[in-house]
Amino acid sequence: MNLLELLLSVNVVSILTLLVIREIRLLKIISLIGAFLQLFVSSLLLINFEKNAIYPQFDVFYGINSNFNLVYHLAVDGLSLFFILLSVFLLPICLLCSWTTVKWRVKEFHIWFHIITLMLINVFAVQDILFFYIFFESVLIPMFLIIGIWGSRDRKIHAAYQFFLYTLAGSVLMLLAILYCLSIIGSTHIDNLYLENFDLLEGRLIWLAFFLSFAVKVPMMPFHIWLPEAHVEAPTAGSVLLAGILLKMGTYGLLRFSLPMFPEASIYFQPLVFVMSLVGIIYASCTTIRQIDLKKIIAYSSVGHMNYVTIGIMSNNLYGVEGSIFMMLGHGFVSSALFLCVGLLYERYHTRIISYYGGLIFGMPIFGILFLFFTLGNVSLPGTSNFIGEFLILAGCFEVHFISCFIATVGIILGAVYAIWLYNRVMFGSVKNNFIMEYSDLNKKELLLFFILVFFVLLLGIYPSFITDYLHPISIYVLLD
Repeated sequence: MNLLELLLSVNVVSILTLLVIREIRLLKIISLIGAFLQLFVSSLLLINFEKNAIYPQFDVFYGINSNFNLVYHLAVDGLSLFFILLSVFLLPICLLCSWTTVKWRVKEFHIWFHIITLMLINVFAVQDILFFYIFFESVLIPMFLIIGIWGSRDRKIHAAYQFFLYTLAGSVLMLLAILYCLSIIGSTHIDNLYLENFDLLEGRLIWLAFFLSFAVKVPMMPFHIWLPEAHVEAPTAGSVLLAGILLKMGTYGLLRFSLPMFPEASIYFQPLVFVMSLVGIIYASCTTIRQIDLKKIIAYSSVGHMNYVTIGIMSNNLYGVEGSIFMMLGHGFVSSALFLCVGLLYERYHTRIISYYGGLIFGMPIFGILFLFFTLGNVSLPGTSNFIGEFLILAGCFEVHFISCFIATVGIILGAVYAIWLYNRVMFGSVKNNFIMEYSDLNKKELLLFFILVFFVLLLGIYPSFITDYLHPISIYVLLD
């Protein structure tokens, strides 16, 4: 049993163990132990990974159907490694931030978070595009239930259905494209698809089918409507998982399939994606400025940041591809931390409307410092993780199209406007409500969660080669395949 099999086994055993436990406190402890065991095994994946290799490692093979060449093949390469690590890393974060806030159906809550982590590991490790689609869509089910059952407000059912139907409908064309590939090639394994020379029109149509599915997941304009609503209604842990890793499935799909399988089509549709991404950046930034709900501000901010990622990917050069991967990882930490900050405020004050806040720095100075750090990280302050990714993306975009790079930098200025204005309204000024002073500052558990996230945001910002050393070989492979 290699490390990838061990990781999956620990996850499955954790789920089965939770099914038979009834006592709530014991269930929470066992769930957290299972999450940390998965984190430990995933760290062994990183330690034992050969970073200069472009071929997949830790292969797992299970034959499914020899007549259709269907093979359940899992493996880890430089592209999938850090997304698996991020998925497993966010699991204990989600469980700890929900330790006291989730008070009913606790067993189901913990089980669904372990299941969604299992699905995500498969999404990033699977080497067959049909199985990728299956797990890509399977993630919707636990997330639909998390929003619909443990959501915080009356519109949670509407938000859950909107999330489910939008993302499911967007993937129908992808399924048709996969079935077409199966009919002409006789296989859906990535290696066979990479070797196939598709006709010019054929490749462009399949690329479009894939792109529409991935664009809904990112989400890009005009497919973004489901995201703010889902974030607002989801519990804090759901928002952390959604922003931290689920949004990355779409951009991961672009890197894993669209770029290497259809290089000509990727270049052909580059202007289209650039226009959609730039409109998304400016629109999301301007929309964020006028929001009054804390969660919606962070949600629209995520839309803007993920559109930077699509620009980097479609720049089709080493700077852009590595920058986009780095941005996805950095955004996973920063956006998760910001949603934790908003969730913490909602837990204490039971409102997310900005007008109720003011002068919070007087009652929660430690929180104020940490919130400032993550706010600056969100606007890509040098020394934070987002800065490296954004800089590389803009460098890659500059090589391709100067005007697009210039418009993208306008989005950075707008990002600074809404982020700093948000911080100023919440933390400074006069105390608008006496209840602001009724609650204590961060407790030990909250400090631990935030300091872990601070560490990784600074690690990626100060020592980026920790990531780029692993990304460089696979990025070249994706571009030259």
